[in-house]
Amino acid sequence: MSPRMSAEERRRSVIAAAMSEFARGGYEGTSTESIARRAGVSQPYLFRLFPNKRAIFLAATRLCLVRTRDTFTEAAEGVPQEQVYGALAAAYFALIADSDLLMMQMQVQVAAFQAQQRGDEEFGRLVRRDWDELYDTLHLLLGGDPETTAAFMSSGMMINTWVALGYPLEDRVWNGLRLSAD
Repeated sequence: MSPRMSAEERRRSVIAAAMSEFARGGYEGTSTESIARRAGVSQPYLFRLFPNKRAIFLAATRLCLVRTRDTFTEAAEGVPQEQVYGALAAAYFALIADSDLLMMQMQVQVAAFQAQQRGDEEFGRLVRRDWDELYDTLHLLLGGDPETTAAFMSSGMMINTWVALGYPLEDRVWNGLRLSAD
């Protein structure tokens, strides 16, 4: 018999379940019922942990982007500066093998756009806070050069698109993708 989860462990479990559900259904298409079911909790318990669906989505967004940031930080540890770009690129490919993480990134972008279209500027500001942290981390890891940081993030967006569209690695679209600082 396994020990009971602490409240913090249960909260993390719910956030991970929410990330999986939002990755598949987006903000609008995901019900709190499906999140509760995946997490193995009741809806009332879900709302004891979070005040509303928006708070759950923002917590899942944070998990996604913090996991990405931490992966990059770990990948760069002990790597000579001239090899960091390639180490980060390899780490990113491994990271997005988790389709939930890849799709959550995309769903975050869609949700922020939709919120902005509705006039909800706060939602986008909260989402951009986590993206700013990711950018700042990458910027430092890549040596502080804005062009290198932009090239890396641009390549990441192309990687997201091509992976989501199902392009095999042998396809011509991958030719010329910048995977190193050279």
